[in-house]
Amino acid sequence: MLRGVRARLPDEDVVYLADQAHVPYGDRSDDDLAGLLAQNLAYLEAAGVDAVVMGCNTSCAIASRRGWPATGVVILDIIEAAADDVVATTPARSVGIVATAATARSGAYAAAIRRRAPAATVYEVAAPALVPLVEAGILAGPQADGAVAAACAALPRNLDAVVLACTHYPLLDPSFAKALGPNVVRLDPARIQAERAAAFVAGRSAARGTGRTRYVTTASVEPYRSAIEAILGPLRAGDDVVHAPLGLAHR
Repeated sequence: MLRGVRARLPDEDVVYLADQAHVPYGDRSDDDLAGLLAQNLAYLEAAGVDAVVMGCNTSCAIASRRGWPATGVVILDIIEAAADDVVATTPARSVGIVATAATARSGAYAAAIRRRAPAATVYEVAAPALVPLVEAGILAGPQADGAVAAACAALPRNLDAVVLACTHYPLLDPSFAKALGPNVVRLDPARIQAERAAAFVAGRSAARGTGRTRYVTTASVEPYRSAIEAILGPLRAGDDVVHAPLGLAHR
């Protein structure tokens, strides 16, 4: 998603928070997820952001069940954005959602899509093996193809579209293309989120930023830096990578 935001908003200052110390989110309890969401939003608000462009489907799913934590910043919900995209770009008759276990069990995608297209049939399946693959840098090859094929096997045939409902999953898009075939539209919610972020900025009268990105991880800095550069290329002048010692209070 950051690539899309940067393409549309090259002059904005961005704080990109990756809670790597607690992944995969999809395997966590609702209580854990609610606590992580609250602390992440508090960190970003303290960092002075104007809006939080949510890239984490699982966090948005828990918010759909428990409500958003109190915050003074605008929140752009990726599930709501993806539901808009489903209805706008497909017939929305039969839609598959490949998500983390927590997102799938929440039913948040089905609810959001049916609010817009009540006749839609929505199938939500969990793919817990995919996030660890991406985190390990396995983005292609037999292991990636096999894991994606296994996840997609749980979906019915003849779908109109499949939503890659985790920020990690679009990095496996070639494997999804093989598993789903050419007749199924693959939707990346991060694309519409980047467009919504650009619309938010366009609607504000504020000074342009410096184009700096501060990459924040709750885990180790150097592996995070290496992963960023492997996916996005070398850091730009002014960018930095820092550690934030965030943790679950009850653990």
